[in-house]
Amino acid sequence: MTTSTALGAASAPPARRPLRGRPGLTLVGVAFGLFLVGLDATVVSIVNPAIAAEVGTTFVQLQWVTHSYLLGLAATLILAGKLGDRYGHRTLYLAGLVLFTVASTAIGLSTTAAGLIAFRVVQGVAAGALMPQTLAMLRATFPRERFGMAVGIWGGVSSIAIAVGPTLAGALEASYGWQSVFFVNIPVAAVGLVYGLCLLPRTSFPATGRFDLRGVVVLALGLVATVFAIVQSETWGWGDPRTLGLLALGVLVIVGFVALEGRTEARTGDALLPLSLFRGTTVGTGGLMIAANFFVLMGVTFLLPMFFINLRGATALDAGLMLLPMSAVSIVAAPVGALLVARVGTRATGALSLGLTAVGLLVLVGSSATSPYGVMAIAFVVLAMGTGMTITAGAEAIVGSAPVHLAGVAGGFQSTCIQIGGALGTAVMSAVVAAQVRSGAGGLGLDDDGLQGLAQGSVPADLDTVAARVAEDAYVSGVHAAYLVAAGLVLVAAVVAWVTLRGARRATAAEVVVETVEGEAGHA
Repeated sequence: MTTSTALGAASAPPARRPLRGRPGLTLVGVAFGLFLVGLDATVVSIVNPAIAAEVGTTFVQLQWVTHSYLLGLAATLILAGKLGDRYGHRTLYLAGLVLFTVASTAIGLSTTAAGLIAFRVVQGVAAGALMPQTLAMLRATFPRERFGMAVGIWGGVSSIAIAVGPTLAGALEASYGWQSVFFVNIPVAAVGLVYGLCLLPRTSFPATGRFDLRGVVVLALGLVATVFAIVQSETWGWGDPRTLGLLALGVLVIVGFVALEGRTEARTGDALLPLSLFRGTTVGTGGLMIAANFFVLMGVTFLLPMFFINLRGATALDAGLMLLPMSAVSIVAAPVGALLVARVGTRATGALSLGLTAVGLLVLVGSSATSPYGVMAIAFVVLAMGTGMTITAGAEAIVGSAPVHLAGVAGGFQSTCIQIGGALGTAVMSAVVAAQVRSGAGGLGLDDDGLQGLAQGSVPADLDTVAARVAEDAYVSGVHAAYLVAAGLVLVAAVVAWVTLRGARRATAAEVVVETVEGEAGHA
């Protein structure tokens, strides 16, 4: 080589890396879908009264308008993660965005309860298609040393969407009607679709083996039966033979699915959910943390609007504004969790965050119809800090510890834990409130409609002063009991996290290099 050639080579400008697939731009791209999924999990609780008044739904139908979304999500998450790993995460993500937009439009145009429920299922399926791909694309584009912070921001977006949902829904419903809550999805999804087509990476990990169709069918049946039983328990009751039978069937089918996957993985290696993902305790404990976290987050978000609107007489917009501290703190909670994970590991961060969540719930136990809002706002801040940090620690335990080529499956497992935890949270906490109402107000002579209304915070107007106070106390006691159940659950999860998770994990230089190369290969 001549000197002039060497100098020319040295002075040549470095090749510019294309925008598509850059980690920061990928994080912005997946935030569109992530925000929509979280938003539509909570907005319906605020507009349910308006839907009931305009569409004429029964109480049971109104419950299904809320929960059919979770049913569609739960049935598709792990399958969608596997399809994304095989055929392309971006493809599944963008297809999910398109279907989500179509379903949102159809919901806003629906005039019957059957139409609302059916299109909410479709919306849930679309959310299930795109949700696992968000983490998978982050896992494939961010090097190991920066993945924790990416998950922190990812968790922050999710927390903000869930917490801001009631506020946004109240404002939209007051100004434009309940349909606007679903129509607002259209411009957000449209921008996300164009952005994704231009800048999201084409990540996939193609497999040459057979697709595990049997696993798909068995898992879908098990999850649908389990979630259906959980949701219907609010109507049938937890002790009803139908609830217990369907729940037992769902659990047995899921156990059978695990056994089937173990045999499939041993024979061909083509399992839908490779059990090798669960070697050790990290992924399983992360799933427990995430499920317990969303048990609290979705359960509390379901109960609080009714507490403010029906018991304290707030408007839908006022109720949304009262929940603003949760959304405001959520902006910083997940990134703070990411910093803690990087410094002290998932073990300490997970135990601390779940402990904070329990403290927030215990503060709420002191709330009543006349308690100062400031005390409740403090509880919301502590609660949001705990739930936001837990999202980060749980995601790091599940997706961060999974091999890159199983990132979609790990993301699907995490999202399934979110939905099952959320469904259990709304069902169990509502059942606790209803049981306490029946016990505490049983001597007032209320019929079923009156008791169901009281379980939602509506004290019957025809009661005298003494009876009304008894009814109000029964409802408040039920809400407190629900908070105590949730606090007990997250404290158990905190102990499990402390006992089973390893301490701080810092990626070595070799790991960062290997995983960066794997990520580059995934979107090359």
